[in-house]
Amino acid sequence: MDITQTLLEILKYTLPALIVLMSSYLIVQKFLLAQNQRKQLALFQDAQDITLRLRLQAYERLVLFIERISPRQMIPRLYDASMTVQDMQQAIVITIRAEFEHNLSQQIYVSKNVWETVKNVKEQEINMVHHISRSLSPDASAKELHARILDYVLKAEGDGELPSDVALHIINEEVRRVLSYGSL
Repeated sequence: MDITQTLLEILKYTLPALIVLMSSYLIVQKFLLAQNQRKQLALFQDAQDITLRLRLQAYERLVLFIERISPRQMIPRLYDASMTVQDMQQAIVITIRAEFEHNLSQQIYVSKNVWETVKNVKEQEINMVHHISRSLSPDASAKELHARILDYVLKAEGDGELPSDVALHIINEEVRRVLSYGSL
């Protein structure tokens, strides 16, 4: 009986200690799990903030690209009275392609729809310049090409929207969605 008495005495002290130890373990585990989840959420939110900033910068750069290749902005920047139609045509095409290449990396931050729209605007602007240039003598003054392109732009504005206006609208709509709902 002496052993039973000793065993009961040991159990009287160890059993509550084990219960307290198990309870403490569960409480600490839940606390650490909650802390870990809070840290992960904070890291995720930081990453979302950084991504959002990068995406907005990409949209800004693409808007700037569209504006820079629009005939109203580009032709006065490139025009030189000593240029011929062929010189002006080459200068416009080279400028559009250089601007586009400068912004190629932005495609990873925007939707496929926006990027395809930007590529289409670039091609449409180049095609418009080639089309108008073909109707003029290559050795004619660049002033004629300048005037014809501006006439074309004014007519296109009167008939509807220019490709650059459509692209800007699409980009602005996507930016509104990104700002409203977060990442697409």
